[in-house]
Amino acid sequence: MAEGERARLVAWSSELRTVHERLREALQVTREALRSGAAAEPATRDLLLFCHGFCAALTGHHEGEDRHLFPAIAAAHPELVGTLRQLEQDHSMIAYLLSGMQKAVERAATPVEIDGHLEGIAAIMESHFRYEERRLLAVLDRLALDADPRDVLGPL
Repeated sequence: MAEGERARLVAWSSELRTVHERLREALQVTREALRSGAAAEPATRDLLLFCHGFCAALTGHHEGEDRHLFPAIAAAHPELVGTLRQLEQDHSMIAYLLSGMQKAVERAATPVEIDGHLEGIAAIMESHFRYEERRLLAVLDRLALDADPRDVLGPL
């Protein structure tokens, strides 16, 4: 294998770590915006923007994994189908939590309620990311997938 090919193959694990870190940062920025008073009138629109951006980024990440990454892993590593199924279930749970938070923000819920939603999302998201990294990083080091990282791992 040529050096350039090895670099591309190793990049998938690096790409996943980078996207996870950016999503963690986006969540932190959203929580800081809430705590700094962005949820008070008339700044509700600012918080809506932070939440919308975070929700869109996390949703795009999971949709890309479900659509591109997980099928490629399943084809190369059928022994990981159960792991991938669990990760997809996590994606559904996180989508449900994101929907609840978006509804709360849209109806101008209190900062305490919105922070409760963010806390729940943060807990599930972190657990999911850690499990995914433990189970898939070594596989991603060797995964041959010819695709745009933004299609596979989302817009971040």
